[in-house]
Formats: sequence, structure tokens, C-alpha cells
Amino acid sequence: MEKMKNSANIIKDLMILLEKKEAINPVVLDMSKTRLLTDYFVICTANSNIHMKSLRDEVVDFFNEKGKKIIYFDRGEGYDWVLVDAGEIIVHIFTKSAREFYDIEHLWLDAERVVF
Repeated sequence: MEKMKNSANIIKDLMILLEKKEAINPVVLDMSKTRLLTDYFVICTANSNIHMKSLRDEVVDFFNEKGKKIIYFDRGEGYDWVLVDAGEIIVHIFTKSAREFYDIEHLWLDAERVVF
């Protein structure tokens, strides 16, 4: 329970960062009641590939500053969907068309949206 509380505090700061960096429609899903081994999905849209790379780099720097170990992140460029996996928090950054196509918010409809 303490881990989730700490993650929730990090999520709040992450949402502020994403808003500041003009991520489009950032959403947090509470995944703790699903079969996945993560507590939260953070989903947002970038307005270009350059913006996506910038958001990814900002999220990686953010987790490093918070002392969160990053398990994996997409290091390449030109993707429609980039992932930053910090264990209990996984950040998905999409292009507009990829977010609509994959629609993971609908896929995980049973996951509760977290509002800050």
C-alpha cells in the first residue's frame, strides 16, 4: 500500500510535467486491480515525432531525478508509440493516429481513471 501511495505522489508530479510540456490529453489508469504487474498506466499524445522524443526524454529524466529505476524505454526515433517502463508506472506516448488505433484506454476499460 505504501508503494502505491508513493507512486501516486510521483504520478501527480509527472502529470504536472506532462501538462507543462504540452502533452495532449494525458490520462492515468489505475492498473492495480488488473492482471498486469504494474500499478499505473500514464497515456498521452504527442503532436509530432520531435515532441514525442522530447516527452520521452523528459519522462526518463523525471524518473531518474525521482530515483525511480527504469526497466525499459524505447530509445529509437520515428515510432508511433513509445514506452517508458518504471515498474509500477508505465508511460505510453502516442501519435494521435496510433492512440486512436490502439485505443488502450478502451482495451483497459475496467481500469479506473485517476483524476488529480
